[in-house]
Amino acid sequence: MFYYLFDFLDKQFNFPGAGVFQYISFRAAMALIFSLLISLVFGKSIINLLHKKQVGETVRDLGLDGQLQKKGTPTMGGLIILSAIVVPTLLFAKLHNVYIMLLLLSTVWLGAIGFLDDYIKVFKKDKAGLAGKFKVLGQVGIGLIVGVTLYFHDDVVVRNRVHSSGQSAYSIEAANQAKQLPGMPEYSKEETKSMKTTIPFVKNNEFDYSSLLSFLGDGYQKWAWLIFIPIVILIVTAVSNGANITDGIDGLATGTSAIIGVTLAVLAYVSGNRVFADYLNIMYIPNVGELVIFIAAFVGACVGFLWYNSFPAQVFMGDTGSLALGGIIAVFAFAIRKELLIPILCGVFLVENLSVMLQVGYFKLMKRKHGIEFARANRLFKMAPLHHHYQKLGFHEAKIVSRFWIIGIMLAVLTIVTLKLR
Repeated sequence: MFYYLFDFLDKQFNFPGAGVFQYISFRAAMALIFSLLISLVFGKSIINLLHKKQVGETVRDLGLDGQLQKKGTPTMGGLIILSAIVVPTLLFAKLHNVYIMLLLLSTVWLGAIGFLDDYIKVFKKDKAGLAGKFKVLGQVGIGLIVGVTLYFHDDVVVRNRVHSSGQSAYSIEAANQAKQLPGMPEYSKEETKSMKTTIPFVKNNEFDYSSLLSFLGDGYQKWAWLIFIPIVILIVTAVSNGANITDGIDGLATGTSAIIGVTLAVLAYVSGNRVFADYLNIMYIPNVGELVIFIAAFVGACVGFLWYNSFPAQVFMGDTGSLALGGIIAVFAFAIRKELLIPILCGVFLVENLSVMLQVGYFKLMKRKHGIEFARANRLFKMAPLHHHYQKLGFHEAKIVSRFWIIGIMLAVLTIVTLKLR
């Protein structure tokens, strides 16, 4: 909203300083500051309101150290995160941008699913919460919307790289204007629909989903949605659930999401900036740089919430926050065409998810082979997800969180390094 106001003031009245709102870096900084203020200032009020309404966490005794002390801690704190993301984005982003609209929709949609789950647990006193099939149906629904939008919307385009040798005079002229030698990469004038994405560690690291259907013969490209949309649904659902599973001890999911958010901000900025994209020899995606404002608000919301969520937590985000955080990360990665980096960047979420799957699968295997008593006595992990395994081994949860953050930082650095490591 501020962007449109100050753009009007700048064009109509030459208002001093109004032109600064044209810069993504300035608006991203303001979004970050506002999201921090919303989290810190209004977060306390929301926590007090949750206390007043007796919106407390119900804790099952799993034999974990310090677990029972968490009973009664306010939950549904994800409302703090959602408001600290949505409000600054509405204030500072270009709201007509298709990527911004898609991320705002994903935030509200997944936040609503999580809120409904928390509401049933807290107010209806049903520990099971929202039935799993309905939760997955909601995740599949937003995945379908995201997939269809990214595939069919006219504003979702890329500019292909060209080389001056063997190309039109435009390419040579553009290379000279950019003080480049002929033959160096440059981008075409035309914006084209494309199903290309980024493959890490590969030179000229672009992969076209439609190539998987080349066996269909001529015109196979038009059927690429049969591959792309299911992949979007799968990854959005998986990462959303991964963040949800990771949210088991104070500050773990929040801090990990903030680290991932900073990395996504870097990737979005270079992908949406023709100069940096050209220098790094990566895909240039017009208009995607606007997402830096959204992800700045995302990081600010996570860091601000961490003020109250770090050990010992004064509030839990609940599914209201965790489902949204994971879904936002997945949708954002697809928007900047870096979804194949998710296994690296979201390695903490991935390992947490895998630990649950392995625990369940190994238990069923041992039960079938040796019986229930043997299976119970010989679990793969002492407890799943993985962070509970380390709690059972005697590690304090603050130490577990710190070490998971360190691993998350290492994975984030590796993700950024893939821009040049090929």
